[in-house]
Amino acid sequence: MNSAYLIDGLVILIYFVVVIAIGLYKGRGDQSMEGFAIGDRNIPWWAVLASILAAEISAATFLGAPGEGYALRNFTYAQLALGTILARVVIAFLFIKPYYDYRVVSIYDFLRVRFGTATRNAASAVFLVTRALASGTRLYVAAVVLVLGYEKITGAELTPEREVVIYVGALLLLTVVTAVYTTLGGIKAVVWTDVIQATIMFGALGLALFILLEKIPGGWAGAQQVLTGPKDLSFFDSGHVPGAGFWGNVRGILESEYTLWAALLGSTFLTMATHGTDQDMVQRMLTAKDHVRSRVALILSGLADLPIVLCFLLVGILLWVFYQEPGKQHPFAHFILDQMPVGIRGLLVAGIFATAMGSLSTALNALATSFTADWYQPYIRPQATPSEVVRAARWSTVVFSVLLVVIGSLTAYAVIVLHSRVIPIVLGIFGYTYGSLLGVFLVGMLTKTRGSNRGNLWAMLSGFLFVAVLSGLHNDLWALFFSRAGAAPSVLWKPDWLPVIEFPWRILFGTGLTFLIAVCFSTPPEQRELARRHVAGGAA
Repeated sequence: MNSAYLIDGLVILIYFVVVIAIGLYKGRGDQSMEGFAIGDRNIPWWAVLASILAAEISAATFLGAPGEGYALRNFTYAQLALGTILARVVIAFLFIKPYYDYRVVSIYDFLRVRFGTATRNAASAVFLVTRALASGTRLYVAAVVLVLGYEKITGAELTPEREVVIYVGALLLLTVVTAVYTTLGGIKAVVWTDVIQATIMFGALGLALFILLEKIPGGWAGAQQVLTGPKDLSFFDSGHVPGAGFWGNVRGILESEYTLWAALLGSTFLTMATHGTDQDMVQRMLTAKDHVRSRVALILSGLADLPIVLCFLLVGILLWVFYQEPGKQHPFAHFILDQMPVGIRGLLVAGIFATAMGSLSTALNALATSFTADWYQPYIRPQATPSEVVRAARWSTVVFSVLLVVIGSLTAYAVIVLHSRVIPIVLGIFGYTYGSLLGVFLVGMLTKTRGSNRGNLWAMLSGFLFVAVLSGLHNDLWALFFSRAGAAPSVLWKPDWLPVIEFPWRILFGTGLTFLIAVCFSTPPEQRELARRHVAGGAA
């Protein structure tokens, strides 16, 4: 093997060793579920801030956001960050304090106390299925750089079947390393390794920008001379089309991903769902000492999002200037492997691993926490001791690690061998389901007497079906399973007047319908009293 690759490999190996060591050291000694899941609420706010950023910037973002900049050559994707800032302010002042007041480990236990067991079980099940599918699919994206690196080092032309094998090996490597410190160290290991991973990730991003500008003739001034299109480097896009009429413009906005309306409305609800009703993200917020420090970490993470996204997009735009090859797949991964100096290349690959492992560790810990708190303790071992509960959480982490590898491997096979379009469906699955979650949580947060188990279940089902139809999920599934064989047309049902809403809008529509149906039902008086006593410190 070339000595240059040995140096890069050594940098990556050191990264793995340091992350595992820090994770195990910081997470040692947990003997209760509160320690394993929320770190005994003793994590500094700045570490929580770094952990939130590390969790939300997945490998798909690290490689995908530059891809958006490369394809569009503008910053319109960053408009969505405006909605994430607005949403975090709402979450900080509407969601965080009730989670602390209700003293929950799994946030779905809030729904049990507020509405009843059936609502908690439905919400927890939605989270477990959605998060497992989404995180497992994202693992496939994280393995891209390892597969490209293997091809570059060996010079081998991989058959589809051989490429799947390499992907599975890459998924196993990433998952085993992450599962070691997540299983043994719990949330403390997750948060403190996230701090290291966020530092490496942002350092890698800065290095990429510096090296790109060095390699482009004339630097930034030279790049601007290449970028001469009418929308190049633009930030705002209202989505308005002159002459299209009112409904034509409304439909165009709903069918567009990156407009100012999607940023201010769609992205706000999307972030409220992913950062307010997803155990994966909320769990780290609950590790802060109190709700005030948690609010500070959450709001600052939103303010940091905009410059971070702008940097990712700028990398993509500069990659376009450097390559100028329309349709190039994974341009950032190719640039890292082909153009980076020895050692720096290893650090940037470690940065990609950092994003993958940061997202993966939080998903594993959240899945294990939700399963243990919502299912194991109430149903499997109601009399379990605190140490038995922690042991169950650790074994759950192992089981979910295996499940995510299986999902990632099946995704690789579907994409590489079957040439399936399964990734857009699975990556976007939370858009179909999280509107239902957010709608029910909003009823619980905004009212004291509305919402019931029966009404919530009907509302959640209605919200899911509503979004599935508006987003064309039925047609996507029909095409996925039937169209390639020629057994049926690719479109099952779609009236001409019906828009196919893009991902920023799905959660808004799902939330709206779920809330409107759920709020029509009254909370039983005995459930209201149970919630009141619980907040006051009585028995639940």
